[in-house]
Amino acid sequence: MSANPVRLQAITDVEAYVPPVPSFSAGETPGDIFGMNVFSKAVMQKRLPKSVFKSVIATIENSEVLDPQIADAVASAMKDWAIEKGATHYAHVFYPLTGFTAEKHDGFFDPVGDGTALAEFAGKTLVQGEPDASSFPNGGLRNTFEARGYTGWDVTSPAYILENPNGNTLCIPTVFISMTGEALDHKTPLLRAQQAMAVHAERVLTLFGHKPSAVVSYVGPEQEYFLIDRHFFVARPDLLNSGRTLFGAKPPKGQEFDDHYFGAIPERVLGFMADTERELF
Repeated sequence: MSANPVRLQAITDVEAYVPPVPSFSAGETPGDIFGMNVFSKAVMQKRLPKSVFKSVIATIENSEVLDPQIADAVASAMKDWAIEKGATHYAHVFYPLTGFTAEKHDGFFDPVGDGTALAEFAGKTLVQGEPDASSFPNGGLRNTFEARGYTGWDVTSPAYILENPNGNTLCIPTVFISMTGEALDHKTPLLRAQQAMAVHAERVLTLFGHKPSAVVSYVGPEQEYFLIDRHFFVARPDLLNSGRTLFGAKPPKGQEFDDHYFGAIPERVLGFMADTERELF
């Protein structure tokens, strides 16, 4: 049986690997770029009126009800910051039950009567969105011009700039719920669970004589992953189409030994890690 030419070419390409340029340019440090594309508390404190900033922080840190009167001020400051960062569009990003992310993508600039364009981003647009329902499967039970659900601004997650070679986008983390309040995403149940846990944790702490201002939980990913060279990846239809292995031999050994955990990091993996960490910063 002759060897698979695609796999042979992949091996040749991997062997010809050239380390990427340094992830950080000359004079640039991780501290300089950390959070530079995030509409963080520090950015809000510089750009928002003091009363508005205090109201937003109370919602973020103490789970107080968001004051709708401040939405216009926050939206205006967020728009100006995003345009300074090169953003031309904004997107309400949510996590539907498909297992992927989704977004409602819109532009900042609207045409006006004199032939020019005006950058607008109103508070009501920031707080709530209505994704178009015509693309959703409906089984004939709902008119396609009616919204399947609504996005709502998640104040606890900071907005950020997503950089792309052909333009930047302001991404606004949101929840996705039905008109009657049912969760249509993965994030809403998590936020509700955190809120319920905080309420009862505060109740228990109070019984023991403590007076907590707020109980906050933190969730983050575990930094463990498996890497496949791109050249091998594109030669595997199962990985391309399903994102997982559908066929293949069982590995000759499992985790019987742990000495490989402390081995030298291959050059290709180190290049990947450095580039990934810069994006995460």
